Order: sequence, then C-alpha cells, then structure tokens
Amino acid sequence: MTPPILYSTIGKVALEKLQSLTSKMRDNTATAEERQFALLLQEIVALAKNRLSVTENESEFSKGESVWVERTAAHYPHIRLHGGALEDDPAKS
Repeated sequence: MTPPILYSTIGKVALEKLQSLTSKMRDNTATAEERQFALLLQEIVALAKNRLSVTENESEFSKGESVWVERTAAHYPHIRLHGGALEDDPAKS
C-alpha cells in the first residue's frame, strides 16, 4: 500500500471515529475514555489542517503572493510552533 492511500485511509477513518464520538458526546452517552479519544482526534485534525494551510501558504509565498502567516527576514511561519510546518526553515527556491 502506498503512503498517500494509507494516509488518506487513516485520515478518513479518524474523521469517521471523531464524528461517531462527537455524536455520542452530544447524546451524553460517551464514556470518559471516549471523551479523551475525541479530544486527541480533535487535536490531530487541527494540526493536520494547520499543516495543510502552511503548505498552501508556502506555495503561495513562493509565487510572490501575500500570505497570512507572520514573517521576518530570517524567520519562517509562526504557525509551525503549533505543529503546522514540518521544518523550521523551509528551503528557499
């Protein structure tokens, strides 16, 4: 199995599980352990969304477009501090 298919499947299953747990929480039938699992899945989803936003912004930045992340001459996106970027300083093209 190639990584993109594997990652896509893991993401889909994780989102389905989060949806199920969220439903149980709304119905007040979730156990304490299920609530903890939901919190972890919510954090994973948020970090994944951050990473995708950073990737998109880096692509736009490399094309000369303005992006929403804060930058200085020697410092790349602050979003990375929250798990968004894979590297501190992406290679300049």
